[in-house]
Amino acid sequence: MAFWDAVVRVLVGAILIWLGIEKGGIFVIAEVVGFILIFTAIFNFCPLYKIAGISTKCEGETCQ
Repeated sequence: MAFWDAVVRVLVGAILIWLGIEKGGIFVIAEVVGFILIFTAIFNFCPLYKIAGISTKCEGETCQ
């Protein structure tokens, strides 16, 4: 997972967790998703990327 991908995950995860805490109700689901996003950013691994064969890492000569 690329650095920018992890940063976006942490930011979106923090917003979703905040919504879950502030709003409650159905936003509790958003809070759970937010925690998942932050954990995948911390561990630098996304199971959905693995299943889909997606990689955001810079590989080969495409890196500048």
